[in-house]
Amino acid sequence: MPDIVIHVVASALYAALALHFWLTRWRVPFGRWRASPPAPGGLRGWERTAILLPLTAHGVLLYSEMFAHSELRFGFAYALSAMLWLAVLFYWLESFLYDLDALQAPVLALAALSAPLPALFPGHIGAAYAVAFEFRLHLVLAMLAYSLFTIALLHALLMAALERRLHRKQGAQAAVLPPLLTLERLLFRLLGAGFLLLTLTLATGFAFSETLFGRVMRFDHKTVFAVLSWLTFGLLLAGRQLYGWRGRTALRWTLSGFVLLLLAYIGSRFVLEVVLDRG
Repeated sequence: MPDIVIHVVASALYAALALHFWLTRWRVPFGRWRASPPAPGGLRGWERTAILLPLTAHGVLLYSEMFAHSELRFGFAYALSAMLWLAVLFYWLESFLYDLDALQAPVLALAALSAPLPALFPGHIGAAYAVAFEFRLHLVLAMLAYSLFTIALLHALLMAALERRLHRKQGAQAAVLPPLLTLERLLFRLLGAGFLLLTLTLATGFAFSETLFGRVMRFDHKTVFAVLSWLTFGLLLAGRQLYGWRGRTALRWTLSGFVLLLLAYIGSRFVLEVVLDRG
């Protein structure tokens, strides 16, 4: 089966599942948002199995195109696709521990959009040093950090939506508050894990840069935005510990750090590959 067909099939399956979770966990009647009661017990067995189908096809395809050959192929499309594949994987694993079905719809919808991107924007073959173990370790750590921060952002956005609903409908407080507290705990666990992975990403990047270029840090746009993102998430975690930051404050800092992280690689690669048509 041609790769483009696998891309399309994985995207279609993600989209169908996103629609299913939207219809069964959320409703949008007459243009107004409201949450429908989640199915008891979290994901059903067939839903968990169904998610594995596009997840496996997507993962095998990414590996075969990026890592299975002697050279490394990469670009903004592969970065986005791998980031959302990992996000779906994290949510699938998380579903064994927490009942957060409402978040399946947005992450599966984003995966549906990102899965076919490598077929449309094939990226470029990496330089000779891209085959080095240190560089691939740096790349994997970066994608893991991106994915955890993507999930954290979705958690923060859902928390903001639930808080607005709580203020508008005081009678719904008992139903809304438990998942809100669960989301808050998970949010800062995700931010802490993502911050650790981002720290390791920067450390391996600096070490590899020193080995390859003879200097620890290259002051290019990627490094500047990555360090700014690291500082933003670090300040958010410190603010949480010292001042109890939460709610909209946490959302603003999470969104700011995520945007800076996107600009560090994916945004700049998009400009180079698509806008400027340079590899």
